[in-house]
Amino acid sequence: MDTLARPEAVLGIARSVTGRRWVWRETDDRLGLAIAQRAELPELVGRLLAARGIGLEAVPDFLEPTLRALLPNPSVLRDMDVAAARLASAVRESETVAVFGDYDVDGACAGALMVRALRQLGCTVSHYVPHRLNEGYGPNAAAIRSLCDRGATLIVCVDCGIAAHEALEAARGLADVVVLDHHKSEGPVPSVAAAVNPNRLDCTSGLRHLCAAAVAFLACVALHRALRREGVFQRRPEPPLLELLDLVALATVCDVMPLTGVNRALVAQGLKVMAKRRHAGVAALLEIGQVRDQPSAHSLGFVLGPRINAAGRIDEPDLGLRLLLCEDPVEARAMAERLDVVNRRRQEVEAEVLGAAFAAAEAQHAAGHPVLLLSGEGWHPGVVGIVAGRVKERFNRPACVAGLSGGIAKGSGRSVPGLDLGAAVIAARQSGLLDSGGGHAMAAGFALREERLPALHAFLDERLSRAGELPGAADLMIEASVTVPAATSALALQVERLAPFGAGNEEPIFALPRVRVVRADRVGKEGNTVRAFLEGEGGGRLKAICFRAKDGPLAEALLGRSGTPLHLCGQLRAERWNDETSACLHVVDAAPATSGY
Repeated sequence: MDTLARPEAVLGIARSVTGRRWVWRETDDRLGLAIAQRAELPELVGRLLAARGIGLEAVPDFLEPTLRALLPNPSVLRDMDVAAARLASAVRESETVAVFGDYDVDGACAGALMVRALRQLGCTVSHYVPHRLNEGYGPNAAAIRSLCDRGATLIVCVDCGIAAHEALEAARGLADVVVLDHHKSEGPVPSVAAAVNPNRLDCTSGLRHLCAAAVAFLACVALHRALRREGVFQRRPEPPLLELLDLVALATVCDVMPLTGVNRALVAQGLKVMAKRRHAGVAALLEIGQVRDQPSAHSLGFVLGPRINAAGRIDEPDLGLRLLLCEDPVEARAMAERLDVVNRRRQEVEAEVLGAAFAAAEAQHAAGHPVLLLSGEGWHPGVVGIVAGRVKERFNRPACVAGLSGGIAKGSGRSVPGLDLGAAVIAARQSGLLDSGGGHAMAAGFALREERLPALHAFLDERLSRAGELPGAADLMIEASVTVPAATSALALQVERLAPFGAGNEEPIFALPRVRVVRADRVGKEGNTVRAFLEGEGGGRLKAICFRAKDGPLAEALLGRSGTPLHLCGQLRAERWNDETSACLHVVDAAPATSGY
């Protein structure tokens, strides 16, 4: 966008200590007031709802999202009824089923969900997750044949399979295949019994923002409906499907699906299931991650998800899936501890790559590249996606990061809202630049010969040229200005009503003008978290916390002892301890106040 047309900066902050411009989030104040009056909410909460595009009639379902109101009829998905019929046949005949999954959180959750659901219905079920380095993403012919050799008469592919035409041919005449995927699909789908994917070109469901675990859950709903019609549950109890929603919530958040509509209901209800800690594997992950309170979307995205992902990135590909299936508390605890160790190793590997990637990105950004394409010999393929996400966040550009080995580049990319990286990567593959590639709007994976990297960079630069118009750092959207005395636990609890927060329903960020840090110190094992206590210009005290501050500009601003007032912004959250609730500001950014205190 034209920087001359950018909106007026909040508190005059055109460049904060992290290099961002603070701007007001657009909202309809009249609608906000109407929402507040009709729903008997504080006016600020009404404005927050209006800013999220929530109309008057939609407010009750947004504040209290239920599956009864928001869950779609599974039959609106192309091939879903065919898939449900084939799954029902497997249940009736007590067939041996193999679930073929992916090694990320969505794949692990979708795989665990299908294994649990089919075992509860009497099927013998095995599972298979390919090794990232040795087998790559998705089904391969050798793995499919091995599953058939072990007696599988039905193979269910979750979070993969929609582009695996050749690999799935290996099952022909030996086993039927049902695909439950959500990745972008171009051209005809594989020749299988059923291919359910809201991103099929011929699927008119309007459910393109479902993750694979949500697609798998809808398949289970359709399966139970088919069995119910056949009278199966008159002869035996119907397993409780809602107990699987903790897996759907975890996958939806970690795959960065928008938390609106049915996704909002799936996550809200899934968090309630997770809070009961009935699944030993999930309970062990919560314990090892020190999530002692009610789990939140933040817990899923930043505590549980990275540990499950770590196994698929640099260790046993199916360790996360096996943990999610585990029901023995002692065994689950051991696996969770193993994942914790693996995650720390992943962080070390990531740090090694990140420094070099940032340096290369600086040069490309200075040269005016709309897309940042970075590569390095020996960069671990298991961390390039995370590094791409960090580069994207820092430079506000689509970023692709690849590891080089034997003349082959294997990488992952992450994009910014409004720029479809998955479609660009698919187009690059269709043009012959890539050996393989695919993904969705915000993320993609690819592989190609090393000498083609410059051509790929030029292709992506042209395809996503609009990225060059973006500012060097994403604008920080501010919802409202709040004084320290007004930043109370009561306000934090009102804001909490809009949770779960995530993509499509970002947690509100408030500006606190002219605050003074009266005390600040480093806390945590590594000392990378800064805790501070704030005083407002008009009085009042407020606790603040800043995670992952390390020695960066936010740590410097908060730990500085000059007494100079600061403009701060962050999320206002309710903290509970010993039956008491207090407010805490989770600092996102800071800027010096320009006039006297």
